[in-house]
Amino acid sequence: MQGSEFNIETIETLDTEGQLQRPLPEGLADRDKLVELYRLMVLTRVFDRTAINLQRTGAMGTYPSCEGQEAIGVGIGFAMRDDDVLVPYYRDVATQIRRDVLMEEILVYWGGDERGQDYQRQSQDFPVCIPIATQSCHAVGVAYAIKYRKQDRAVVTTCGDGATSKGDFYESINIAGAMSLPVVFVVNNNQWAISVPLEKQTAARTIAQKAFAAGIKGIRVDGNDPIAVYEVITEALERARRDHQPTLVEALSYRLCDHTTADDATRYRDAQEYDEARAIEPLIRFKRLLQNEYDWSDADDKALYEDCDDRVKKATEVYQASTGQPAGEFFDHMFAEPPTDLARQKKAWLDAVKHRG
Repeated sequence: MQGSEFNIETIETLDTEGQLQRPLPEGLADRDKLVELYRLMVLTRVFDRTAINLQRTGAMGTYPSCEGQEAIGVGIGFAMRDDDVLVPYYRDVATQIRRDVLMEEILVYWGGDERGQDYQRQSQDFPVCIPIATQSCHAVGVAYAIKYRKQDRAVVTTCGDGATSKGDFYESINIAGAMSLPVVFVVNNNQWAISVPLEKQTAARTIAQKAFAAGIKGIRVDGNDPIAVYEVITEALERARRDHQPTLVEALSYRLCDHTTADDATRYRDAQEYDEARAIEPLIRFKRLLQNEYDWSDADDKALYEDCDDRVKKATEVYQASTGQPAGEFFDHMFAEPPTDLARQKKAWLDAVKHRG
């Protein structure tokens, strides 16, 4: 027999038509909570499209959209406790907003100013990590510190499917299993590592099964279903806090956007596949649930979108009124006392900027 066979169920609470397949979890079992969840998905979508527009008009740098993947971030954000720690990657806008990161701070960072990650209201979560999969290593370190201090907390770290092809990812899940660390690894399987489809990244039938080699629990969830994501992450966090048992969660989704604003996905992505994914994306599905079961009207939807538009507009105004980071300041916070070679680099960089100016 060639290879190994694994039968991993994809956990789903809400089907593609917005119909509940099982009872709601206790934490989401009322209309107000469900509307709050939907509001964050809509707010993330509105923010995302505004950020793209800012980049297209030259008002911001390269930006990685999360369109189509909002349910994952929202589910994580609702499941985490305030004292848990998020070690994010660059498509975690929904989770960050839920955890009190200001939208204008996110815009400031993608506008090229690292001070946007010095969060005013969130002092324990890590900044966005751009190098692929390295945040997995950071998360393991944080989880070890939590266990060493005997704290009742857990860590959530996220990445895309492409990151699971990196050694950093495998090393992290291995040490998390070997040392029984309170960490949850969430893989946003949006099917694409820039232009490389999942089937060319791995011969494994699922990403969740990669957990077995590390001796940890592997779960696959419908990443377009925020209720199921919430349930799975809540249970994984409880295991992490109670038993110091790590979990790998594969959240199955689809990237409805370009990889970043520097990409053009139409060059490599099949149009029919995209249209099929668009038809079952999370906002459409969740709106159907509210309409079918909770008397959600078109007027309710319009008012919610208007409120989100207003909030994003105010955040954008704050961002556009902000002063830029002083030239070369990003060199100053790498070391308490900058080494000589770094000081030389800063001087050379400032001289080059002055010459171009």
